[in-house]
Amino acid sequence: MRVPYELKQGQARIFHQLPTGLNMEGESDAPSGTVAGSLQTHAGDVADFIQRNLNMPPVLLGHSFGGLIIQYYIANMRNEPTLEADTLYPKLKGTVLVCSVPPSGNSGLVWRYLFSKPVAAFKVTRSLAAKGFQTSLSLCKETFFSSTMEDNLVLRYQELMKESSRMPLFDLRKLNASLPVPKMTDSFTKILVLGAKDDFIVDTEGLNETGRFYNVTPICIEGVAHDMMLDCSWERGANVILSWINGLS
Repeated sequence: MRVPYELKQGQARIFHQLPTGLNMEGESDAPSGTVAGSLQTHAGDVADFIQRNLNMPPVLLGHSFGGLIIQYYIANMRNEPTLEADTLYPKLKGTVLVCSVPPSGNSGLVWRYLFSKPVAAFKVTRSLAAKGFQTSLSLCKETFFSSTMEDNLVLRYQELMKESSRMPLFDLRKLNASLPVPKMTDSFTKILVLGAKDDFIVDTEGLNETGRFYNVTPICIEGVAHDMMLDCSWERGANVILSWINGLS
């Protein structure tokens, strides 16, 4: 998905491009079936794209459920080089998990919200499960963006989200049955776990769970929400990611 937009100063920026042919969201071709795929098929699509198009180990960035897909990917890489493993899941230089669903899935998040923040739990369910974010501008903003985000930008992304979420990414029941993701066996891949202070979906415990799972200290960015790469203060997260990538040996 290519997302152009202007900053307040009138500058233009391209956020990212999801290659067509991957059975995910964005401009991907819709697969046959009721859902886009499984954790295994999505990770396999990413691996296949890397295998076909890249000559050097890349840094993979995954956001939200995309982070869970990358977690499955790195769980299937191998420390010891074997022809089969390297072909199925090519090596990575690094991995950035941005506001990622934790390794155990979103069930823990849901239960914590139900008991500690029932109103927030209702809003998240209405927004995501019932697709309320597609029709309510205020709910879309509260779910994904900072309160200071300008409504015209929220509306712009809301329209893009409607199209890109036309098909569920997973069958959530089957997904939860396959979790938690296995521990990664490749000890050489560097991991950055990044969260947002104002995240309405992934709470602090979810962020910390991911950090503990990979034995890294998560970084929580102030002043940004769940969709930090599109938020009005997107530079805060981008600068942390860029600095981390530049520091990779």
